Amino acid sequence: MGKLDGKVTIVTGASRGIGAEIAKLFAAQGGKIVCVARTVQEGTHPLEGSLERTVADIRAAGGEASAVQANISLPEECEALVQETRRLYGPVQVLVNNAALTYFLPIREYALNRWMRSWAVNLHAPFILSQLVLDDMVEARSGSIVNISSAAAVGPGRGPYPDDSSALRGGTCYGAEKAALERFSQGLAHEVYPFGVSITCVSPSLVVPTPGTVFHNLVTGMDDPRGEPPELMAQAALLLATEPLDAVTGRVTYSQQILLEYGLIKEGRGRGVDPNMPTTCYSQR
Repeated sequence: MGKLDGKVTIVTGASRGIGAEIAKLFAAQGGKIVCVARTVQEGTHPLEGSLERTVADIRAAGGEASAVQANISLPEECEALVQETRRLYGPVQVLVNNAALTYFLPIREYALNRWMRSWAVNLHAPFILSQLVLDDMVEARSGSIVNISSAAAVGPGRGPYPDDSSALRGGTCYGAEKAALERFSQGLAHEVYPFGVSITCVSPSLVVPTPGTVFHNLVTGMDDPRGEPPELMAQAALLLATEPLDAVTGRVTYSQQILLEYGLIKEGRGRGVDPNMPTTCYSQR
């Protein structure tokens, strides 16, 4: 038996990278997966990956999945996504808010429309989707929402700052969004605890090589040895989605930190594991 047998699951940003790995692992554990992204067909986006590929991989392995195209920056498409999921499989039992959008621009150069769209995807969509699926979860007195954060939520600390180029990388917007997502996760966990619904949040301990992180020059390539395999994030997300409520709800953690804690890996490195790599305040509560 799988840990998610028959559970209706939405995974956003499932066309590539961490989202695709989560969708595949959750399907292997018996979940009925709705894979969500804007890119349906291979070759229609500059980056490699598509919903068609993710769903094909799941079905080839004997899993159950469907592709739903949605631009989750738009509230009406979030609502349509949840309605389509219910039509396909029934009430939603698991939601993974993984989709992300950023432009890595310094604040002085950030166009207003890009700023608003980034916040719409990275924070407003998790709020809207969570609100929509909570109707199903509260009624069932069970369910799980896993939010995917980032080490970008860890700020640079107070100045003075060294005269280097790191301040020009443009992660201020993305980091602020992920810090807000962590606070949102813990606050929502507190609100819905009486209804038996688990809310958690997890970041990679190290940068995960994906088509997106390669594009933004965060890693040198898909085989960058400094990175973390996306499978670790998928395993951490599965653990958070399936552990008993009191064991994990309200947890803001890092992939290798929680996998080590549960004995799923024997050694780790990166945030949550290395004392010289700071974590966010919410991961310490």
